[in-house]
Amino acid sequence: MEKKEKKDKNEKREKRRFRNMWRALGMELREHKSSFMVYFILRLLVIVVMILQIFNKNYENVFLCILTLLLLVIPSFVQVTMKIELPTTLEIIILVFIFAAEILGEIREFYIVFPFWDTVLHTLNGFLAAAIGFSMVDLLNRSERMVFKLSPLFTAIVAFCFSMTIGVIWEFFEFGMDQILGFDMQKDTIIHTIRSVMLDPAGGNNVASINHITSVVVQGKDLGLGGYLDIGLIDTMKDLMVNFIGAVVFSVIGFFYVKNRGKGNVVRRFVPRKKKEERDFLKIVEAQEEKENLEKKE
Repeated sequence: MEKKEKKDKNEKREKRRFRNMWRALGMELREHKSSFMVYFILRLLVIVVMILQIFNKNYENVFLCILTLLLLVIPSFVQVTMKIELPTTLEIIILVFIFAAEILGEIREFYIVFPFWDTVLHTLNGFLAAAIGFSMVDLLNRSERMVFKLSPLFTAIVAFCFSMTIGVIWEFFEFGMDQILGFDMQKDTIIHTIRSVMLDPAGGNNVASINHITSVVVQGKDLGLGGYLDIGLIDTMKDLMVNFIGAVVFSVIGFFYVKNRGKGNVVRRFVPRKKKEERDFLKIVEAQEEKENLEKKE
């Protein structure tokens, strides 16, 4: 009997926490009009695309739409749970980035229609990841609980390393999906020259090359590509290079931001900060619920 009562109490507590979390998320989403409008429009577009994909019986894309709807809530969820404030500009860029990658890139096939689409997103990813890594270190650096302070240079280096690590992990993910599930996330590139020691007629360690490749025949059939097919290496290296550029750009900006402690208006729009007490919506919701319970008892 006691176990059942304890179980019921735990279930009620979990339901209450879940309800409070959704109320807090709603308040967080509506806090800034500009980011809320972007969220609302993108969410509406995703729902329209999902309905069209259901009619087309393309259930893989339906799953991508559901995933996108969940991802669009992530910025607000992070703000509520981690008690940090994402600048409106950064939040809008994250929302647009998610939509551009999942809906436009995958479902609308912008990765194929616009060859530069993947490059732009990876550059932006490097910039955003550096901003997130930088803010994590900066928040710890300014915390009263920390017994040491990090220099602006070290903070910038950590932000850069964090961004590059995220980029590498993503390339691992793409490689894994291609090898295990047979996807083609590491897009191929048409090249016209091959250089390899494996082409050395003497079987030595000398680099031999085949130049001016205009056709490739596999099992007696011309692939019709106009060149040789590089399976993912060039795409991966290009993604890491542009990620590097984005990471360097923000790390340099962040260095001067810390050195001059918040004087830069541009960087302030990309650096999350600790949420003020009056904007802790989860605490506000819990306080409101407690007040409502007390009024009911009276």
